[in-house]
Amino acid sequence: MSADRRTQRNPARTAVLWEVLRSTFAAIPGPPAGVRILDVGGGTGGFAVPLAELGYSLTVVDPSPDSLAALERRAHEAGVAERITARQGDASDVVSLLGTGSVVAVLCHRVLEVVDDPAVALRALVEVLRPGGHASVLVANRISATSARVASGRLTEARAMLASDDGVAGGGDPLRRRFTPEGIQRLVAAAGLRTVSVHGVRIFADNAPTALLEGDIEAAKDLVALEHAVATDPSYLPIATSLHVLAEKPG
Repeated sequence: MSADRRTQRNPARTAVLWEVLRSTFAAIPGPPAGVRILDVGGGTGGFAVPLAELGYSLTVVDPSPDSLAALERRAHEAGVAERITARQGDASDVVSLLGTGSVVAVLCHRVLEVVDDPAVALRALVEVLRPGGHASVLVANRISATSARVASGRLTEARAMLASDDGVAGGGDPLRRRFTPEGIQRLVAAAGLRTVSVHGVRIFADNAPTALLEGDIEAAKDLVALEHAVATDPSYLPIATSLHVLAEKPG
C-alpha cells in the first residue's frame, strides 16, 4: 500500500504536521493567493494540492517527470491547476529556478535524507526564502527507525543502523541518512534559520491497529488527540517516526 493510501486511511499520521502548517500560513498577512510556497521534492502533490485548495500558490520542484505529470493531473482534477506550477529539478536547482528571496515559505519534507549534501541543499532553500519566511523541514528519525527494525525482527539492519554514522540500514536502504532530534536542529541552525518549534510526527500512529481505526471514528479522534498531546514534548521525540522542525529566516 502506498504512503498516500495509508495517510488517507489514518489521518493521524499527519494531523500534527497539517495543524502546524495551517496555523503558520494563516498568520501570514494578506490573502492566501498572495502567499507563494515552494514545495521541494513535492512529488505528486500530497501537500501542494491540499494547500492550493486552501487558496495558496505553490511551486513544486521535483526531479521526477512522472511525479510531476501525476501532480498536474491531480491538480486539474482538484480544480487548482492555476495555483500550482511544476518545475523539474532538485534542491540544488531552486535558486536558478525561482530566484533569491522569491517565496514566503518552503516545504522540505523527506528530502534531506536523499540529497547529496543536506547542508548545501538546505542553504539553497534558505536563499530562495524571503526574510521572515518559514521553512517546514520533515526528516526520518534514525532512533525510531532502529527500534522499528528490531520490533519487526530485522536485527541485521538494526545493527547496521547503529554502526552507521548516518543511520543507514545497509546497501538496500532507500535512504542515504536519517537524523536525530539534535542533529536536524544543528543542521537547520547552520543554514541560517531560527528554530520556531520542533514536533514529533507519528509518535503513536504507526503502532495503532489499522483495523481498529478504520472502523472507529472515536478511536481515530483519540489517536489524533494523543499525537497532539505529546508532539512538542522532547521526551517523546526519539520515538517519533519523523521529526518536524518549523524554522524562520531572520528578517
